[in-house]
Amino acid sequence: MRYSKDHKLETHARIVKKASVRLRERGAHGIGVADLMKDAGLTHGGFYAHFDSREALLIEAFAYAMDRSTDRWRKLAEQTSPDKRLATIVDSYLTPTHRDDLGHGCTIPALSAEIARESPKTRKAFAVKLEQMVDILAEQIPDVPRKAARKQAMASLATMMGTLVLARVAGGGEFSDDILGAGREAVLDRVAAAKAGAKKVAGKKASVPARH
Repeated sequence: MRYSKDHKLETHARIVKKASVRLRERGAHGIGVADLMKDAGLTHGGFYAHFDSREALLIEAFAYAMDRSTDRWRKLAEQTSPDKRLATIVDSYLTPTHRDDLGHGCTIPALSAEIARESPKTRKAFAVKLEQMVDILAEQIPDVPRKAARKQAMASLATMMGTLVLARVAGGGEFSDDILGAGREAVLDRVAAAKAGAKKVAGKKASVPARH
């Protein structure tokens, strides 16, 4: 039976979506191609009709998941006043719900350690998506020069990721919840300090009399 181009594209997208969930749940090496295809309702033999290699599927799957995260952050930002956007994103990220749902959560804490051991091609593709996430966070830090905002976004994302990893390791009890709370405070306190510093510098520049 011959299928239409649209059918093949839909099937390809379904495989990628299913793989993105399973990879986050079990890790990049915790599930094989046969199982990934089975999850998508297909046979192992059909894999190479859609992907050149397992690496190709891995790259598409984590890219899909990371794009979903950035899309979610954009929507949250659009629905929130500028001064509360970063806090809203951080609050939505460091939650018990996110901690307990690996399959639909952020790719970074779920797969980054394994991606670091993958091929240069895979690491480069991951880095591109990671940088996009940093840029989205940086856009939510107003009243701070772009370079400083980007630096704060990198530190914030690293703290958010590390917090989620530790909270998952700690389980789902009070200690784990405390870790999530500490991470939220650390991110927002650091950004608040950066904003205060930027305003202080701007104030000093404004108070310096012009030379004639």
